[in-house]
Amino acid sequence: MKNWKKKILGITLALMVLVGAFTPPVRSFFELPAEQQVVLGDKIQLDWRLPPSLAKQIAWIVYDAQGGSKVAWASGGFSATEAGDLHLQLKLFGIIPLKNINIQVVKPVAVVPGGHSIGILLHTQGVLVVGEAGVETPQGEKKYPGRRAGLEVGDVILAVNGQEVKSEEDLADMIHRAGKAGRRVELVVRRGERKFTVHVQPEYCRETGRYRIGLYVRDSTAGVGTLTFYHPTRGIYGALGHKVMPEYGSSALEITGGRIIAAAVRGIQQARKGQPGEKIGLFSANPSFSGSIQKNTTFGIFGILSGTPLPGPYGSPVPVALNGQVRPGRAEILTVVSGEQVEVFEAYIERVLPQQYSNGKGLVIRITDTRLLSLTGGIIQGMSGSPILQDGKLVGAVTHVFVNDPTRGYGVLAEWMLRESGLWEDNAAQETLPGGSLSNFPVVCFLRS
Repeated sequence: MKNWKKKILGITLALMVLVGAFTPPVRSFFELPAEQQVVLGDKIQLDWRLPPSLAKQIAWIVYDAQGGSKVAWASGGFSATEAGDLHLQLKLFGIIPLKNINIQVVKPVAVVPGGHSIGILLHTQGVLVVGEAGVETPQGEKKYPGRRAGLEVGDVILAVNGQEVKSEEDLADMIHRAGKAGRRVELVVRRGERKFTVHVQPEYCRETGRYRIGLYVRDSTAGVGTLTFYHPTRGIYGALGHKVMPEYGSSALEITGGRIIAAAVRGIQQARKGQPGEKIGLFSANPSFSGSIQKNTTFGIFGILSGTPLPGPYGSPVPVALNGQVRPGRAEILTVVSGEQVEVFEAYIERVLPQQYSNGKGLVIRITDTRLLSLTGGIIQGMSGSPILQDGKLVGAVTHVFVNDPTRGYGVLAEWMLRESGLWEDNAAQETLPGGSLSNFPVVCFLRS
């Protein structure tokens, strides 16, 4: 009798494997991801499409991180009431191993969605060469000492005669003093990954009455973006959704700090096919908030707020969705189109592109709100960082526009921004929910292929 049962089980398993190569429901079961992350308190449900009669024959056996069995038979699902690592083994008839899944149960994180326009000011190491301006000598000649020495737009001037350059004024003053004394200046320059030294003889400019080397420079980079979220008690914020890049393609420019400040939208330049639009913004005269910039990364800028942003459509914290919880479907974005008032606009998530490794382009989003389309033509510059919400959760932020179709663009997944901000890791200190580790009652997180 026992041998007969074993043969039946073996034949059943062999048929499942064979049919799985051709039948989507069975194939979907074997393609379930081996690594999953779920939020504590969410309902778990394996995204398989097996016939109910077959699904009932598969037992869920759950182990904790130390390998101790917590639930011996849980065909209806299980509930984790504390964060940690779990191991789920799926067995046919509770005997034949079919699939192993590692599950990381994480505590939920809640933040206040933003949508507020911000002015962004980043300070850099050294000064960036952004153009040339010929020096008109007393004899009426135009000379370009910097160009003659080999300097180019995009170079970063780090030091003059051994002294660190901290601002445009620093550079201009050191060059004038050297020229007045009849000396050349020695400049330490970074171009890309290369650092080198050049010598330049300043020329007297009859127009300004000062010695110059014929360059326009900048010691900071500024722009307008959107606040994505902030923590109501700790003040940690995330904004923009992508890295602030220096102008003129200078990857050598290093950020040494900076600030954000509340901004107001004074005008809109509409987007058209092949022509990105933009928000025209100004720093607020009496800003309700400002903040430090401590990180400038692939997923945006991060730091600490001073003050509190004006109340928006979501005045209270909302949960942050894990990447696996985001789905194609209706959504909404928060952004400012006039003044400082954050508004809600309809959108649609067309595709979710969850990668195993972090990526700044995790969503494809389309603007569907007729009013927003009539005002902006779609996604425009200055909208980067506008929070994307779905089912009451923060799922991402707008980052890029498709130039040939400004109604569509990319978004970054919110989970990556939270991790970059440090809020996700810090959340590990929260208390666990009462009730033990695991309970045998239906379904408690989403496991999706």
